[in-house]
Amino acid sequence: MPPSPAPVISIRDLRKSYGETEAVRGIELEVMPGEVFAFLGPNGAGKTTTVEILEGYRKRSGGEVSVLGEDPERAGREWRERIGIVLQSGRLDPYLTVRESLDLYAGYFRSPRPTEEVIALVGLEGKADERARRLSGGQQRRLDVGMALIGDPELLFLDEPTTGFDPSARRQAWDVIAGLRDLGKTVFLTTHYMDEAQRLADRVTIIAAGQIVARGTPEDLGDRESQPTTIRYRADGEEVVVETTTPVRTLNELTGAALAKGEELEALEVTRPSLEDVYLELTES
Repeated sequence: MPPSPAPVISIRDLRKSYGETEAVRGIELEVMPGEVFAFLGPNGAGKTTTVEILEGYRKRSGGEVSVLGEDPERAGREWRERIGIVLQSGRLDPYLTVRESLDLYAGYFRSPRPTEEVIALVGLEGKADERARRLSGGQQRRLDVGMALIGDPELLFLDEPTTGFDPSARRQAWDVIAGLRDLGKTVFLTTHYMDEAQRLADRVTIIAAGQIVARGTPEDLGDRESQPTTIRYRADGEEVVVETTTPVRTLNELTGAALAKGEELEALEVTRPSLEDVYLELTES
């Protein structure tokens, strides 16, 4: 049996203080190769501080951190070429075309991915000669991802990649992010959108007040599988609410009884706790 792969990111007892304020309080996490890992938390939770430590831009106060087998505080240029970073707000030159932007950035790397290949990967083939300022918000985000991909990194940090996007642009960005997994990249995603984490992430970790409060897959986070499903319908003008841990059986009983009487279950609705419900429950003070 082959040995398990080593984590791409490993954190042990990570701490960061600013004076008397402890922003990160002894957290631990691992990110495995080839996965999309979502890191969630409200403003002030310690999320940005943690990510900046992982990227090598901020020093920690204590604990152990390994990213691609090295300590980010001491890593050099070769290590930095193995990571790609997409900031929440990109700084594209508005007068350069898509191709020119990627060509320029490729010059910072010793073995960049071919520009035309990156343009195709992020779905900007028809916009290669368009200036950045004329791109839509979603297209600019695709270019941001392209800039991070041009160095052919193993690990990408995506910071709130769809903040401010309209629904269509968000869906386009999701397609690009999902495609990174197909390229074999590891993605560390921070986001405030629960549907984004649910759609894209293999695993989710939630941080609040500097500590990890939950971790798991989007499906099992917060033990959602075992929580009751809520069934609502209207009968005789009044709302009926039923909570059950066996929704299929309960629905069968309810609909069977209604059919036997020749009745309808008006406004029938079946819901279970969403990832957002769990997130709010865990992070509300």
